[in-house]
Amino acid sequence: MSPQTPAGTRRTPGTPGTPVAATAPDRAPTSLTQGSTTKGGIGESTLRPDGILKVTGEFAYSSDLWHEDMLWGYTLRSTVAHARIASIDTAEALATSGVYAVLTYDDLPTEVRHYGLEIRDTPVLAHGKVRHHGEPVALVAADHPETARRAAAKIRVRYEELPVVTDEASATAPGAVLVHEHREDHHAAHVPHPNILHRQPVVRGDAAAAAERADVIVTGDYVFGMQDQAFLGPESGLAVPAEDGGVDLYVATQWLHSDLRQIAPVLGLPEHKVRMTLSGVGGAFGGREDLSMQIHGCLLALRTGKPVKIVYDRFESFFGHVHRHPATLHYEHGATRDGRLTHVKARIVLDGGAYASSSPAVVGNAASLSVGPYVVEDVDVEALALYTNNPPCGAMRGFGAVQACFAYEAQMDKLAAGLGLDPVEFRQRNAMEQGTIMPTGQRVDSPAPVAELLRRVKSRPLPPDRQWETTEGADLRALPGGLSNTTHGEGVVRGVGYAVGIKNVGFSEGFDDYSTARVRMEVINGEPVATVHTAMAEVGQGGVTVHAQIARSELGVTQVTIQPADTRVGSAGSTSASRQTYMTGGAVKNTCEAVREKVLEIGRRKFGTYHPAWATAELLLEGGKVVTDGGEALADVADVLEDEAVDMELEFRHRPTEPFDLRTGQGDGHVQYSFAAHRAVVEVDTELGLVKVVELACAQDVGKAINPLSVVGQIQGGTNQGLGVAVMEEILIDPRTAKVRNPSFTDYLIPTILDTPSIPVDVLELADQHAPYGLRGVGEAPTLSSTPAVLAAIRQATGLELNRTPVRPEHLTGT
Repeated sequence: MSPQTPAGTRRTPGTPGTPVAATAPDRAPTSLTQGSTTKGGIGESTLRPDGILKVTGEFAYSSDLWHEDMLWGYTLRSTVAHARIASIDTAEALATSGVYAVLTYDDLPTEVRHYGLEIRDTPVLAHGKVRHHGEPVALVAADHPETARRAAAKIRVRYEELPVVTDEASATAPGAVLVHEHREDHHAAHVPHPNILHRQPVVRGDAAAAAERADVIVTGDYVFGMQDQAFLGPESGLAVPAEDGGVDLYVATQWLHSDLRQIAPVLGLPEHKVRMTLSGVGGAFGGREDLSMQIHGCLLALRTGKPVKIVYDRFESFFGHVHRHPATLHYEHGATRDGRLTHVKARIVLDGGAYASSSPAVVGNAASLSVGPYVVEDVDVEALALYTNNPPCGAMRGFGAVQACFAYEAQMDKLAAGLGLDPVEFRQRNAMEQGTIMPTGQRVDSPAPVAELLRRVKSRPLPPDRQWETTEGADLRALPGGLSNTTHGEGVVRGVGYAVGIKNVGFSEGFDDYSTARVRMEVINGEPVATVHTAMAEVGQGGVTVHAQIARSELGVTQVTIQPADTRVGSAGSTSASRQTYMTGGAVKNTCEAVREKVLEIGRRKFGTYHPAWATAELLLEGGKVVTDGGEALADVADVLEDEAVDMELEFRHRPTEPFDLRTGQGDGHVQYSFAAHRAVVEVDTELGLVKVVELACAQDVGKAINPLSVVGQIQGGTNQGLGVAVMEEILIDPRTAKVRNPSFTDYLIPTILDTPSIPVDVLELADQHAPYGLRGVGEAPTLSSTPAVLAAIRQATGLELNRTPVRPEHLTGT
């Protein structure tokens, strides 16, 4: 089984080409015409190559994978959240007709039986005890998915239940049950309790002394609910055993090489024998950074000698990936009478659940970005993540900055009200700008147009009042409650709210963040063609479009082939942290530049004696030609290359960062910051507690819009996810049992097209001189400020404090 080879490719994907030395004598180039600008380059709204296939239902996702004679895998998961495993009996399952294998922890092939992104604390299959509801306990492979499911139901697991740890009080109480009894990770020595996974203070100045200078001080306690990524394509993949004893894995993921690093040791295989290829991904948003079915599928394939496909249903998907950390946050803000912030004190407690995932990095983000995009000299912040028996939490769009933004923006509204100031004007008075020193001591060394973003969303005309009224009566779709016909406008009140946020871009705190790109340039059928090969996971963000645009701009070609992402090329890092256009786009740019220089070197060798510009001018590739910076064409690229091919693979790294000090939080921890502001307009049915978001306008600085259409799409998508957690999305956990109450789209609600408001977008392009093309990561920043903007609008409409997400009808009606 292998992916289709893209049209126009003349070699096996991943096979490096060797540039061939020129042997022809110097001669004049043929068919010279004036150079022309290549179409479809950076800055243009080129269409996605997968767009039509996706909207017509023809795109092949990982759940559509198929192999002759394949088996189906199924995972038996724990029915309790915390228990000793007294016994597992698989005899009846193994005796089921059509079953080829049943595996438990004791069947694992090596002594490496745990995995993890940073800390290897997650068992491949539970051993001795389970630590959360839905933890994998056993695997089944059968000839039909229903046979596998029924066989798994015959596995008898006897649990001896243990007390559950569900919050900070139960996690840190004297004599508290330890989620992990024998911690040896590098964070363990720096936390005050074994159930605290990681702790990061940020201390700058003297917040206590600054509080004495404040004329107004406001405090608040906030609760942020557990949000699911709710990607529509469930976890799925196909593992195919290979003749060399290895395995080929086709899977939907966010980071192929991180998966590989965790999978190979468990299988007892060298990494080159675990060959991974990205399959069609139906959304991710952080939920595919951790492993799901990858190791399980490979184990079953290697045990049975047959291809094994695993596809989670929606119920299992809720247990098969991490979620956004729920949080409790306590804040104190002070300000002088003229509206200047004096200090911020904060304590942020994130629930990391049963296993570490990326919680340490989420803590770092929450702490370092806890004050928001404001100038504050005196700060005292503590952020920490807990180990509990709740579901594991990890990466989700916004990554720790979302929870903090919800709280600090509510505080800014409280302070503005206490000072009698307009909430936007108050924010603008305290807005950071280029040169501002962050609470971590890091200088913001690129544009930070916070005040301008707020100005733009505020100056936008408001939607008309009572917009549901038509000549034919009320348009129910425009009212709270919609087509349920709960109101025709009675009791409906409008509210308007504002918020702005700050998000880091790329991996931080000293992580060696790099991406790799291989680019090949050759002549096919008389036309120069570029082939770009990276391991970037295309999860819907549009990276494949961006890579083609960069190649067209740098190499002046029309035809660009994007190879399937796999592990035969170096790592591209994760499709997360708003980093891929910056990082893998930067790798494609750098590699294309190196390829271009090689092409020009070949041209100088062949044709250099025929025109002085070959030696004296700055040369470019445009429209399939070598041209001077003045636009004069010197040669066709086809004549320069002839039968030669230029093939290069290079890595790209951003500027180095450094870890935050564990006592003070000081350090240049981030490589880039991004900013977005929102204005929300809502209509609230105050009698029934129903909310209709009418408009959610956004202004965002993107540095450089490589693909303006995709940029707007990312901003609107992030905005909508923030809307979801504001008014409907939350995974509910039973506090007595730590069991998930609502693992389905029946009970876990996400915004539909009828819930999605108008989302006008104002894009600023203020270049970051340190980034490729001056761009900024786009995808996460709008997820931050949309949530507090909606909450601010509901507060204005109702006069209620509303210090938790999501807001439910009972919070508005008091019932």
